[in-house]
Amino acid sequence: MQTQDFTTSIEVEQSPMEAYNAINKVSSWWPGEFEGNSDKLNEEFIYRYQDMHYSKQKVVELVPGKKIVWLITDSLLDFVENKTEWTGTKVIFDISNVNGKTKIQFTHEGLIPKFQCYKDCRNAWTAIIGKSLSTFITTGKAWQMQEELVFE
Repeated sequence: MQTQDFTTSIEVEQSPMEAYNAINKVSSWWPGEFEGNSDKLNEEFIYRYQDMHYSKQKVVELVPGKKIVWLITDSLLDFVENKTEWTGTKVIFDISNVNGKTKIQFTHEGLIPKFQCYKDCRNAWTAIIGKSLSTFITTGKAWQMQEELVFE
């Protein structure tokens, strides 16, 4: 059975541990405002993007160089009818070595096509992971968005 959870992946030249360390510096690659910490088990952080997105994440799994999992414990998405669609979902980074490169498989478990935010969230995650996170891992510098993320 094929999962409907949103997933995307990137490959970088850096080692799995370098990718893991970069992912844990969330405020350096996820455009928005942050409070809290994300690099230790059971830590919590809050993410905000403008006045349209709020979410609170708890770090529930950390396997150095291999895996990072955040549980979204609270959310408020101002651009959809069910404003708490993200609550109870998980953000997962699976890190592996594939043919001499590091693959980061990103999954937002529970973000499925029946969600009203699926299309917008899919587009945002695709840009954030494929451009912002990838740029941060490979250069150590944050990606500068050329335009605001657009939500319909």
